[in-house]
Amino acid sequence: MNLAEPVIRRIDPRRPGVTAPSGLRRIVLGSSDGDRVIAAPSAQAAPKPLRSAGPFSRCTLVVSHAERGTLDAHAREVVAAAAVLAGTECEVVLAVLGDCRDDAAALGVDRLLVHADHDPRAWQPASALLWLDERVRQLQPLQVLLPDRGGDADLGRRYALAAGLDLACGVVELGRETLRMRCGPRHDALRPHATLMLLARGVADADLPFVGLGVRDAAPAWPEVPVAGVRDLGVESGAAHALPLDEAELVLAAGDGVADLPLFHALAQALGAAVGASRVAVDKGRFARHQQVGATGKTITAAGYVAIGISGAVQHLQGIKGCRHVIAVNCDAAAPIVRRADLGIVEDSTALMRELLHLVRGPGATRDASTDARIPGCTRATT
Repeated sequence: MNLAEPVIRRIDPRRPGVTAPSGLRRIVLGSSDGDRVIAAPSAQAAPKPLRSAGPFSRCTLVVSHAERGTLDAHAREVVAAAAVLAGTECEVVLAVLGDCRDDAAALGVDRLLVHADHDPRAWQPASALLWLDERVRQLQPLQVLLPDRGGDADLGRRYALAAGLDLACGVVELGRETLRMRCGPRHDALRPHATLMLLARGVADADLPFVGLGVRDAAPAWPEVPVAGVRDLGVESGAAHALPLDEAELVLAAGDGVADLPLFHALAQALGAAVGASRVAVDKGRFARHQQVGATGKTITAAGYVAIGISGAVQHLQGIKGCRHVIAVNCDAAAPIVRRADLGIVEDSTALMRELLHLVRGPGATRDASTDARIPGCTRATT
């Protein structure tokens, strides 16, 4: 660089400014007057082509539970794997236990069978086995695919054992005719496709380049099969602050912009959300280190991520890149987290949390944050 040349100061084009009648934008250094330039929305994506219009001579069956009317990211990846492997004559059928309001065509599903009356809180292994066996006998699928986690994996293992089917668990890679599955901490195994396969996370990208037919049908009634000697005591919700971030479907995260921590924790408890935080909030001692979200903390894949008072550093955005829906609450409309979010709310965090908590608790709830129940392990931030 030639020292004799004048130094040109760099000006952020998104700083507040005033647009003159001539169309030129004037930015006054040191002034906060004017409006900000927000990035224009991207052009509308072209419609995706249909994978196959049929007729179908065979099918692949995907089975999964739904929560809060939607499939999680793991189930969507399993559906995508089935759609990628299906040929033009193979129909992708998705059988869902629980209400499902997702767009079946966008998921790559040709036919969606929904058992909306299924209670996910009830433990009914015998009824689930009978229900799945009826679907298999009716459809005669070439393969049955389920996510290898929770109730789906339990149902798949039980059914494979009861029906005497070939089973492959922990499938981490699925090829046209072969699959790769975990067989130890440092070893994998290659084998041909099994009749029933339990797929791990990351087997396929849920963002498909095509769509399915999306035909929606109601599944037959749920068979009631009592289990002798077993009494269902129901499900008791755990504390939100004790839920691991990498297992949570909804995460409420706080940054340095959150001043009222008791109000924040009360909102997380009311929403049933796990508690996360930015690195700045953790370094200041407001949250534990295991609650840090980002490249240097936890990388999460929640269905919903609500960031309150977080600006959105690069490391933090890397930690939430696998989240399906991101909502950002920030006073700065140009913050990186707002540009990343599916929904950005430019508002004071304390006022918004108070109103949201009032809506969640109901009309009879108090608006005074000082009366909110304290969460164990939570202390008010001090300055």
